[in-house]
Amino acid sequence: MTIPNGTSRSPTSPGPTSVPPPAHHLDPVLVHRWIAELDRRLRASEARLTELDAAIGDADHGANMTRGARAALTALGEQEEASAARLVSAVGYALSRSVGGASGPLYGTWFTALGRSLPEQDPADPGQVARALVAALEAVQQLGAAEVGDKTMVDALAPASRRALEAADSGADLAGVLRLAVGAAEDGAVATVPLRARRGRASYLGARSEGHQDPGATSAAIVLDALRTAAGA
Repeated sequence: MTIPNGTSRSPTSPGPTSVPPPAHHLDPVLVHRWIAELDRRLRASEARLTELDAAIGDADHGANMTRGARAALTALGEQEEASAARLVSAVGYALSRSVGGASGPLYGTWFTALGRSLPEQDPADPGQVARALVAALEAVQQLGAAEVGDKTMVDALAPASRRALEAADSGADLAGVLRLAVGAAEDGAVATVPLRARRGRASYLGARSEGHQDPGATSAAIVLDALRTAAGA
C-alpha cells in the first residue's frame, strides 16, 4: 500500500531466514528470538527510519534504534537462566542507556514496564501478554503525556494494545493476538501521515509536520512485528 507522500505502508524488511515454530507462551527462548529479530529488522529499516525522521526530526532515529537493539542483544547475552520478565526488563534498561533523544526513555520505559507486568517466573500466556502490552502503553503515556492523534509512537502502541486485549479476551492464541496487534500498529503508524504533531520536536514544525509518517510510530510497529515474527505467527 502506498500512502500520500509516496512511502510504503510498512518499512522495508527482508523475510526471515527461517520460520520458527509457533510459540504459545512468551518465554525466555521467545524473548531471545524477539530481540535477535528486532536487531535484524532495525538494521534493515535504518535508512527508512532515518528518512522519516529527517522530515520532522533530527534524522537520527534509525541509527539510535539500531544502536539500541545491538545493546539489547548484548544485555541478553549477559543474562543466565533469567525469566522472560527479567529479560524483557533488561532490554528496557539497555535501551534507556543506549538510545539517544526521547526514544531512549520512552522505549526503555515501554520494555521495562512490559517486563514488570509479565509473570515473574512462569511463561506468559496470551492474556498476560496482552495485559502487559496495555500496562506498557500506560507507562509510556504517563512519561510522555501523549495521546492517540498526537503523532507519536502512541498512535501505533495504543491500537495495538487494544486489539491484543480484545483478541486475548476472545480466546485467541498468542499468534492471533500478535497478528491483530501488529495489524493495528501498522494501521496506526500510517494514520499519522496527515496528522499535525503535538508532542516532541516535530510539534515545533506546526503544519509542516503534516504529510509525513511518524518515525516513532513506525519503529513501534517494527518492534511488535519482530515479536510476531519471532513467535512464528
